[in-house]
Amino acid sequence: MGRTPRRLLGKSSLAVAPFALGGNVFGWTVDEAKAFRILDAFVSAGFNLIDTADVYSTWVPGHRGGESETIIGKWLRESGRRNDVLIATKVGNDMGTGGKGLSAEHISHAVEASLRRLQTDYIDLYQAHDDDPGVPLSETLEAFSSLVDEGKVRAIGASNYDAERLMAALQCSRERGLRRYESLQPLYNLMERQEFEGALGEVCRREGLGVLTYYSLAAGFLTGKYRSREDLGKSPRGRRVETWFGERGFRILAALDEVASRLDSFPATVALAWLMARPLVTAPIASATSLDQLNQLLGAADLHLDTEAIQLLDKVSAGSDC
Repeated sequence: MGRTPRRLLGKSSLAVAPFALGGNVFGWTVDEAKAFRILDAFVSAGFNLIDTADVYSTWVPGHRGGESETIIGKWLRESGRRNDVLIATKVGNDMGTGGKGLSAEHISHAVEASLRRLQTDYIDLYQAHDDDPGVPLSETLEAFSSLVDEGKVRAIGASNYDAERLMAALQCSRERGLRRYESLQPLYNLMERQEFEGALGEVCRREGLGVLTYYSLAAGFLTGKYRSREDLGKSPRGRRVETWFGERGFRILAALDEVASRLDSFPATVALAWLMARPLVTAPIASATSLDQLNQLLGAADLHLDTEAIQLLDKVSAGSDC
């Protein structure tokens, strides 16, 4: 597949390499020193998109949010590599006393806080973390458009929008002459295909949106490290994967094992390569807590899945356990 940027995010000028590094673990399960090593290795390998959010990691006791952005900002300053990367962050989730939602007021405050933490004067991709039906789409899009016009943001995107609301947002931008969402960040992986495939994916195809998938490895389940309930204690995410301990989940793991063995690779690498081979996917997002993990993820960009492998993975992952 190659490691050079291969696709733009929508109509924007943001060229993205085929894998994006998730920053949700920075300041949570990955401390600053280790995060710096992972970021250095990621960029040195020729990749460029780092995805985070202001809300990372409010779920950790004692955290207030912004921990991930702060670490990335320190790395940007100390490494001097701001011009080598694209920084994507998000706004809208509950920051406690820092507010939440997609009102113009909250967006204007939140972007300044993110810029300070990231130690940069612009954000490459600023994303609505979740739809906010309590705020008119026009208000949200006008606020985002102003940030682009002011040079604080280069492009805007959406996350967790359904097909109807995403289409409504795009139509609002057209009718009012506002900046439009250039990308969507949907939940999409071998375990969870139904939410994106269908109407939502069709909107992205028809409108030419970039697609950055999150939970690309199903919270680590697709790495193969969770094979029994005894494995659930291996990481703080362990309990999230328990619902996939069923016939379909283990069938998918067996297929990943088979393909990985035949191609001298790893299940995680194969799972990401499957996403990269999907015609609508710009880049899957996944996080790494070690350099060994990162190398497995980066390897997906160079792994060619033949027709036999893709057909097998398509077949075993069709449908759902529900």
